[in-house]
Amino acid sequence: MSSSRENLQVQKWVVGVSVSLFVIKLAAWYITGSVAIMTDALESVVNVISGIIGLYSLYLASLPRDKNHPYGHGKVEFLSAATEGILITVAGLIIIFESVNKLRFPGRIDSLDYGILLTAGAGIINFIAGWYAHSKGIRNNSLALQASGRHLQSDAWSTLGILVGLALLYFTGWQWLDSITALIFAVVIIITGVQIVGKSISGIMDEADEALLTELLEVINKNRNPNWIDLHHLRIIRYGSTLHVDCHLTVPWYFDVRQAHEEVDKLEKLAKQRFGDLMELFVHTDACEDFSCRLCTKEDCPVRKFPFEKIQVWTIDNIAENKRHQLD
Repeated sequence: MSSSRENLQVQKWVVGVSVSLFVIKLAAWYITGSVAIMTDALESVVNVISGIIGLYSLYLASLPRDKNHPYGHGKVEFLSAATEGILITVAGLIIIFESVNKLRFPGRIDSLDYGILLTAGAGIINFIAGWYAHSKGIRNNSLALQASGRHLQSDAWSTLGILVGLALLYFTGWQWLDSITALIFAVVIIITGVQIVGKSISGIMDEADEALLTELLEVINKNRNPNWIDLHHLRIIRYGSTLHVDCHLTVPWYFDVRQAHEEVDKLEKLAKQRFGDLMELFVHTDACEDFSCRLCTKEDCPVRKFPFEKIQVWTIDNIAENKRHQLD
């Protein structure tokens, strides 16, 4: 199964879990009247809505490339994650409003023991589902699935904190603890939502992913081929779960087209050994110049004009330059 199809299947499962947990939390809120449990239930509403949005975005992302979308439909995942982050943030603001209102006008809380049990069960299921979805999202480079997983996990941690507050309320009878607990975790929810929106905007704007670039360069530097005299103008763009990488590779000037293509194949094979078929590599080959000799480690070069002096370690700082490296 392709990663896109796998992401879609996982998201379907996430939506089903979200709907089931929403019903459980709604029941817990109904029998208790607790604003803290209402906090949990309201976030589950967001889980369901954002899960459906994420499901649709992953469906679009799984569609094959077409004439109008030559790079595929993966960018829609960023829009989905951004929408989910906004919904999470709005839910946090609504919870703050309801909590302050409950502090001003306290209400009665009933059947707290049953409410705690229902909420605890929902929290455990939430955490397991979130961990699974987030892990799959990281493995398949799906921001939409990572956002869904993080949302479910943050929901689970919120539930844990709410349970602590409800337990204190149960044993002390202090009604104000219900609203204070909800307020604390409303702030946590808002922070999570803002972080998801920020990451989505970075993806939409094709912001450089330094962690990914560092990982790729580490693999290339460790497995460097003497025929790869220089590497520059390296860029990575995300389209959903697919990584598009393009760069310029300098090879010996006397290589014919077939030999140059073999070096490109070696570089592509190396990258895919680490990142799998999710990475697409587009390489432009350059012919070496006389100044390249001082950085070239190829010992059997028949046309070398200058002795080797120093190896050029490719780093984030120098790899993005649109020019070949040379010694000053």
